[in-house]
Amino acid sequence: MLRFITCGSVDDGKSTLIGRLLYDTRSLHADQLATLEADSQRIGTQACGLDFALLVDGLAAEREQAITIDVAYRHFSTPRRRFIVVDTPGHEQYTRNMVTGATTADAAVLLVDARLGMTVQTHRHACLMALVGIRHVLLAVNKMDTMGWSQEAFARIEREGRAALQALGIAEPACVPLSALHGDNVVSPSGAAPWYAGPSLLEWLETVQVDGDRERLPFRLPVQAVSRPHAGFRGYAGTIASGSVRPGDPVCVLPSGVQSKVARIVTHAGDLPAAVAGQAVTLTLESEIDVGRGDLLCDPGRRPAVADQAEATLVWMHEAPLLPGRAYLARIGTRTMSCTITGLKHRIDVATGGQLAARTLELNDIGVATLAFGEPVAFDPYAENRATGSLVLIDRFSNDTVGAGTLHFALRRSQNVHWQFLDVDKGQRAAQKAQRPRVLWFTGLSGAGKSTIANLVERKLHAMGRHTYLLDGDNVRHGLNRDLGFRDADRVENIRRVAEVAKLMTDAGLIVLVSFISPFRSERRMARELFPEGEFIEVFVDTTLAEAERRDTKGLYAKARRGELANFTGIDSPYEVPERPELRIDTATTSAEAAADLVIERLGA
Repeated sequence: MLRFITCGSVDDGKSTLIGRLLYDTRSLHADQLATLEADSQRIGTQACGLDFALLVDGLAAEREQAITIDVAYRHFSTPRRRFIVVDTPGHEQYTRNMVTGATTADAAVLLVDARLGMTVQTHRHACLMALVGIRHVLLAVNKMDTMGWSQEAFARIEREGRAALQALGIAEPACVPLSALHGDNVVSPSGAAPWYAGPSLLEWLETVQVDGDRERLPFRLPVQAVSRPHAGFRGYAGTIASGSVRPGDPVCVLPSGVQSKVARIVTHAGDLPAAVAGQAVTLTLESEIDVGRGDLLCDPGRRPAVADQAEATLVWMHEAPLLPGRAYLARIGTRTMSCTITGLKHRIDVATGGQLAARTLELNDIGVATLAFGEPVAFDPYAENRATGSLVLIDRFSNDTVGAGTLHFALRRSQNVHWQFLDVDKGQRAAQKAQRPRVLWFTGLSGAGKSTIANLVERKLHAMGRHTYLLDGDNVRHGLNRDLGFRDADRVENIRRVAEVAKLMTDAGLIVLVSFISPFRSERRMARELFPEGEFIEVFVDTTLAEAERRDTKGLYAKARRGELANFTGIDSPYEVPERPELRIDTATTSAEAAADLVIERLGA
């Protein structure tokens, strides 16, 4: 079985090529041929003859626009090999769909329109192929008939294409001149290019030797579920990602590191004497140990890394940019955990492969970043094991997949930095102060009254003998956060730092008041999750934008209205209203004194 993708820029002929392959290898049934003939006459884009693209472009929008949008999978076979071909879209806006199709492919056919040569999107797809580990690539120079089968035109594209692919680590790309529409050099050699003596596209697909046999890699099984049909059975179900396993083999459970041996390999068809990569099985172990969904069963002699920090290459797939410091969800295998991009090393220029400085990644950008996970996770470098070295990033609110990545290595500092045991703990510090540590997080527009109310609350708490500290947004920017601006990425880092400081202060037993606009729900949620249940109290200091502008003694809104102050919350930067704050105060109807009393009442001080 060979699984390969077709990719390249829009209108380079990917769907037509797949349709021609299916047609010329006699892989179509009679009813499919009849439907193709009828559709070609009704909505086909070819003046005469069959429109082979209609075989794979099945969505209504695809047929209306004559483009590929979704990923399409087709099976066919020849006497020499079976194939799964993945047709991926060429439009830049559907790059995420191309990545989805590429992650499971063994080889790729990169199409180039002979009239246009290597476009930016061609280079982007080449870069993505290299990113996901595809090393067997055929450069298909399509529509050679429109260039009169010019050997010079083919040679020029071949030189440029080979140089680009070799720069990405694809050592020996093949290159074939062809016409998908007319079938030249697709299945069999064509006399239209007597100067070309290489294999046809199909001949290359039938003979390419894909390496990296998953069965030869170390054993890896990400646990998908714990099976307990009755009290006498406990099994761990999942699909073997790589390697093989037999009863009696030792296994290690990561990240805990506990070891046992395989007792049985259970399937619906009965127990197996052995299982290999790709098989869905349930393993039982000889000893009763704690194993759950997200754990990784592996060969104890060839373990993957276990770390909470790593370097990875990321492909950004969302309209909202990547923001370093923001908390996302990361999924590696069957394990999902929080993840923060702690640093963006560089963005990759898809046209040249060069490195560009970047503070964020936009839609379809590719970059190298450092990641911090909320807990230790087991993974292999993607270059060694694609199954356990890839991850996806998920937005914590919308659950949209926003990025995908390939893991390089665990950061050394994650192995060298450990928690130091301290004799005096949070409980003892709080008991000494005779109070319960809390965080009062005041959020709202500039001018809503956050600082005024927070200052009153602290004054009242101080009078009551409570030990407090007020972290005010303006004051903190004079020191700790003086290096940060007001772009979204800076705002995210601003709140991350302050939340960590507030956590340290509650660990010291203090009641901490935080007065920051903190405009994004994601960062407020990140801050909340740093604290135990009930310790974080979100106070939404609410007022209308018009009222906030009326109170603006600093003149900031006026500057923003005149365009003199960029990224000002409420004007040209959004404020995301809290959904479920512990306390909402409308300062248009509530005085600062009354608001402070409400906060202290909610605090229970």
